[in-house]
Amino acid sequence: MMAAPTHGRAMLLMARLRLTRLVNQASALSFRAFRRKRAGRVATPGKPRNAWLLALFVAVTAGFSFTQLARTAVLNLHCHIDAACAATDDHGATYMALEKGAAGLAATPFSPHLASALTMMLTLLLLASVLMALGSRELAQADWDLEWLATLPVRRKTLLWGRVLERSVGNPSALFALLPLCGLLAWYSGLRWSAPLAVLAMAALLLPLTALCQTLADTGLRMWLPASQLRNLQALTSLASMPLIYFVMALGMPNGATFPVEWAAAYPSWTVWTPPGLMIQLLQAATPGHAAALAALLLAQVGLLLAAGVALLGFQLRHGVVASGARASGRAGARAGAAVPHPGGRGLLSPVKRRELHLLSRDRNFLVQSLLLPVVIIGSQLMFNGALRDVGQFVHNTTLVAASAFGIGSYVLMLSAFQTLNNEGPVLWMLYTFPRKVESVLREKAQLWGVLALLYPLGVFGLAIHFGAALNWRLAGLFILALAGMPIFAVIAVSLGVFACDPLAPDVRTRVRPSYVYLYMLLASFYVYCIYTSVWPQKLVVMVLCGALALAMWQKARDELPYLLDPAAAPPARVSTADGLMAATAFFILQALIGLWFRDGTGKIALQGWTMAFAAAGAIVYGCTRLIYWRSKTAGVPAIARGGNARAAALLGLAAAVPAIAVGLVYLAALRHSALAPALAAAAAGATVHPGWLLALAVLAAPLCEEFIFRGLIFGGLRRSMGALPAMLASAAIFAIVHPPLSMLPVFVLGLCAAWSYERSQRLLAPMLVHALYNAAVVSWQLWN
Repeated sequence: MMAAPTHGRAMLLMARLRLTRLVNQASALSFRAFRRKRAGRVATPGKPRNAWLLALFVAVTAGFSFTQLARTAVLNLHCHIDAACAATDDHGATYMALEKGAAGLAATPFSPHLASALTMMLTLLLLASVLMALGSRELAQADWDLEWLATLPVRRKTLLWGRVLERSVGNPSALFALLPLCGLLAWYSGLRWSAPLAVLAMAALLLPLTALCQTLADTGLRMWLPASQLRNLQALTSLASMPLIYFVMALGMPNGATFPVEWAAAYPSWTVWTPPGLMIQLLQAATPGHAAALAALLLAQVGLLLAAGVALLGFQLRHGVVASGARASGRAGARAGAAVPHPGGRGLLSPVKRRELHLLSRDRNFLVQSLLLPVVIIGSQLMFNGALRDVGQFVHNTTLVAASAFGIGSYVLMLSAFQTLNNEGPVLWMLYTFPRKVESVLREKAQLWGVLALLYPLGVFGLAIHFGAALNWRLAGLFILALAGMPIFAVIAVSLGVFACDPLAPDVRTRVRPSYVYLYMLLASFYVYCIYTSVWPQKLVVMVLCGALALAMWQKARDELPYLLDPAAAPPARVSTADGLMAATAFFILQALIGLWFRDGTGKIALQGWTMAFAAAGAIVYGCTRLIYWRSKTAGVPAIARGGNARAAALLGLAAAVPAIAVGLVYLAALRHSALAPALAAAAAGATVHPGWLLALAVLAAPLCEEFIFRGLIFGGLRRSMGALPAMLASAAIFAIVHPPLSMLPVFVLGLCAAWSYERSQRLLAPMLVHALYNAAVVSWQLWN
């Protein structure tokens, strides 16, 4: 019979198990592309998910960002507390020179007040790492390996010590939070080649403390508190961790709020005798004897805390490692007939929406994280970066008010609508058994979360008006922009949630791919630019493009849903709105790049150069698109004249061109009698026009290239997801915003007429004729006048 392992070997085996599991998870998530295929029977290949490069980039960027933040915070505290960074510029103005403070900090010992402030910073990061670890997992659910470890031939005390050890080495949030600051403290204390050793020693003492606090909370308290209270505790930890993180970040903002630095300067001096303070004193020790005394005191404190914590944990687990009891979701005193549906009680909410609200009310943790955490995050940012020094100043900055309103609402959608499929958990398959499409269920969820997200911009603008914001057209326009962003990003969030969901992942924490979360945040930042820019055509362009992107993503998500539970199958290739948007983007980028080859000596591009660039870009995009469609056997590829009667398509084009030309000529005549007429006449007089090249560009190149993209791909893709009239309006709006602002109105009408002719004929010949005749009439009228 095999002998029981020793205490030390048991703890090392548990730590090795934790590290191996973390490595396997990282390999499964990120480095799947590097795996070598094994010989023998090969299983069905999974869908390609090349996320390893993004994961590596995020890890390196996060490490650099945390290090830079810690360095700026340390230097900022040194500059404010020790007044050692004051400098004057050429005009005699005083400013804070952080690099000057860096040189002085490395050459002199820390002052007592600075040591206390750094102790506070290290303590807050220690606490934040514990709260982040608790808020990122389900406290009411025991770890998967806890019951299995309890059956091993190991004493419970050894098991608990091993638990603390394995969580010490397997806590990424604590590593990112503590190691950069520890390294900087060692560096500015004069250590150079021995700084990594000092960092390892500090981590070996701090990380067990974080692991002990985490284990006491998520393992020990589970034996004392019911599941409902544990979920409430988890919600509180999620809320409490964010202000702590932003408080530490505020210490590194020279132009941010001043009260964090003032609190750090007033931090009690006795705290330097706590473990974080003793570590700083040990780094600054002047003599070996002083260092030995501080090290002994530090080891005694850490050892005493760990021993007391493990003893308390053993007392909590004296009756076992798993608590038993009734379901946390049960409610005493519920009426027996409460579950009987009443046909007349539906009101405005469908069963899907009522179910979503009911689940939200039961899950306090999800309720807090999705509806309250965004307010805490945005509010903490505004408070600690100094934007809320004066409420009156804040409400009078209408752009900041609108950006904050949209930021809170979009963050709510990221934490709620983005999780619509992931929240179904292991019962996601049941949605496929209901007598309705999964698409309709997700549509109702998107509607619900979009309406809930609207409450936040309404509340922010209501508070702004209450505190004195001026009611004017600028505020109204920004208010409309922020409100319009909520339904757009509700659709984007639900659609990206479909792509990000991996229902077959064994670990619930890996069922959402983080790369799509970053993509959502990037798209939200584009919309924030729409709020900040003062040029209204740019606002319109960004808003329409975001709306078109939402429709394209929804269409792709709808195609993906029937194959979501299949690890290998993918939807058949079909023309989609996303193809048109990508083709349009590639067309305009190629046009600009090719145009650089036709610059003259002054750096300008003549009309013939633009015509050649336009035609070349259109030919490249058309050829590449048709090649991709041919290789993937895509269905629904638009054709200029695919069989049938070309004469009927030409007649449709002629008929649809008449109203477009009429609107265009009336619009040009109205411009000649408007206030813009002198400026337009001056611009036309200074321009060099070559009628032949202009007609070639407008009548030949533009209809051939643009109609394939905007009618064949974009309108054809939209037509798969909506009716003819909404698709015509949406495609015409996208077509209009890529033209100069002054011509958007007649071009929008042209887009409607061209889309109508394509809808009736199903051939590109008709909209190409509409476009060519319209451009010929408008250009001829302008040349004539």
